[in-house]
Amino acid sequence: MRTFIPIIPVFFIFLLFCSLTSAQTEIIKLPEVNLEGKLSLEETLKERKSRRSYLKSMMTIDEVSQLLWAAQGINRNDGRRTAPSAGALYPIELYVLIGNVEGITNGLYLYVPSNHSLILKNNKNLIPKLSDAMQQFVSSGSVVFIITGVYERTTKKYGERGIRYVHMDVGFAAQNIYLQAESLGLGTVFMGAFNDNLLTDILQLPQNHKPLGVMPVGRVR
Repeated sequence: MRTFIPIIPVFFIFLLFCSLTSAQTEIIKLPEVNLEGKLSLEETLKERKSRRSYLKSMMTIDEVSQLLWAAQGINRNDGRRTAPSAGALYPIELYVLIGNVEGITNGLYLYVPSNHSLILKNNKNLIPKLSDAMQQFVSSGSVVFIITGVYERTTKKYGERGIRYVHMDVGFAAQNIYLQAESLGLGTVFMGAFNDNLLTDILQLPQNHKPLGVMPVGRVR
């Protein structure tokens, strides 16, 4: 007697598996950026400073979109970005922790410059845990940017000298965040003192995504 294989139930199990898998990846398309700010570049530079105290006020998805674009967004048709990079190799991977933003669910996201979007990596608000790895005021930010570097993207071309180029990229991105935050009435500070291993563990970063800078951002006026 030939054995009958129930194809239909197996097919529905396959569909369910695909549905569950796709549901685990949440992608947020960010709003278009505003190319006409309220402050001139000179005014923004004059006002730029490190700010460590933030109001308990919600930020908007438009502000987060603007900050991400300023840091690593695409600004021309050939795919080049707002911040320079040696050999246009772009070793920076930019993460953002969302804690108090209108229009975005709390969690850890990875920024994708190519289509100006966010990919959800963890749906928990991890900002309060950051004070275990660095100074406590970091947890008062509405969002926290984590600038990571993938060294091999640059060192494969430039060798050991590529390490310093990656660090330069971090500085370029950080200054862009500073200036964009200031122009939006927000405050930020660059933090380089933290426990690398603990921060990597809290965020569950990929092994080759090395945390190089942390920038909390919040409203200051």
